[in-house]
Amino acid sequence: MGAKVNLKRVYRLWKQEKLSLPLRRPRKRRSKSVVGIMPKAQRSNQVWTYDFVFDQSLSGKSLKMLTLIDEYTRECLAVEVGVSITSERVRQILQRVCASFGKPEQIRSDNGSEFIGKAVGGWLGENGIEPLFIEPGKPWQNGKGESFNGKLRDECLSREWFSSVKEAQVVIEEWRRFYNEGRPHSSLGYLTPLEFKSKTESNKSLSIQLG
Repeated sequence: MGAKVNLKRVYRLWKQEKLSLPLRRPRKRRSKSVVGIMPKAQRSNQVWTYDFVFDQSLSGKSLKMLTLIDEYTRECLAVEVGVSITSERVRQILQRVCASFGKPEQIRSDNGSEFIGKAVGGWLGENGIEPLFIEPGKPWQNGKGESFNGKLRDECLSREWFSSVKEAQVVIEEWRRFYNEGRPHSSLGYLTPLEFKSKTESNKSLSIQLG
């Protein structure tokens, strides 16, 4: 066994020789995502929001869901269900949804790796969509998304048992359609999201004609 080092003696010699402190390597800091101003949506396709919700099947397999909604109409544009959803998969979902609904001006999320990854960030930039990142630890800055995720949890996930990922996809898609087409929302004057969307688009068309 080696002899024990007398730390006090080492420190005393270090002081006598006036040795400098050892250089410390600078910590690698992750680049901070820019936190966007929290605008309130005034029209459809102005601000979308997306987030992840987690559950599990009867076999214990994890289920990961990407929820995507329009903050103004409250319409749920997609609930993608899988075991793993990467940044590249998020990009593919956005591309598919935008092909059907048009592109949003802004999209709100937390700064999770799937949302700040190059696949998503690059695609948003190419398509002129501004990312809005909420501040860490402040989920209320994404109130519309949190509200939707709570309804998905209370009205679907907590009431169903999924034997497989495929079953979860089918059941959750049925619930998404009901949410958009059959569920009145008090915040929308007791209209469904699709009824509210249709009404606002009709009003917009009328105002353009009158103008």
